[in-house]
Amino acid sequence: MFLYQKRLQYPININIKRKDLRMAKMLISQYGGSQSELAAAMRYLNQRYTMPDNRGKALLSDIGCEELSHLEIIATMIYQLMKGATVEELKAAGLDGHYAEHKKALYPTDANGVPFTITYVSTTGDPKADLMEDMAAEQKARAVYENLIDLTTDPDVLAPLLWLRQREVVHYNRFKELFDMYVEEGL
Repeated sequence: MFLYQKRLQYPININIKRKDLRMAKMLISQYGGSQSELAAAMRYLNQRYTMPDNRGKALLSDIGCEELSHLEIIATMIYQLMKGATVEELKAAGLDGHYAEHKKALYPTDANGVPFTITYVSTTGDPKADLMEDMAAEQKARAVYENLIDLTTDPDVLAPLLWLRQREVVHYNRFKELFDMYVEEGL
């Protein structure tokens, strides 16, 4: 099912030029926080099995895989924002606890350092309930991206954040279309 291509869905391979440890610390929320790309990918790739038809299975598979690619974009952004940081700079940015445990490696947490937990992932086995959860998750992720956008003026950081925010809107609309079809069909 998976085909790995050595390019990001949004091309930021070398775009972020300015170190910003504070922004890296905030951005990690979309790596491992409650509204993160990791939580979304896990949610959708688990829920797909209980969708009543191939349309639902395909949609949740497609969006779940896309969320994994968004996770890779977030990871790339964090690494670029932290590139060349000294231990003193990490400490000044409040990342000393992260450094103590993980050095500069990524670890799925939120911006406060709370580790990812599987309790962020919801699934009921009821297609309509799960799709409503998915729509809510996309709206929450959109809100987090908007908050992150408010925290930076760096155009190299803003561009991928705006793109990721728009993908949340697209996902919401796709889930809403499927939900409406299931309601209309009595599924």
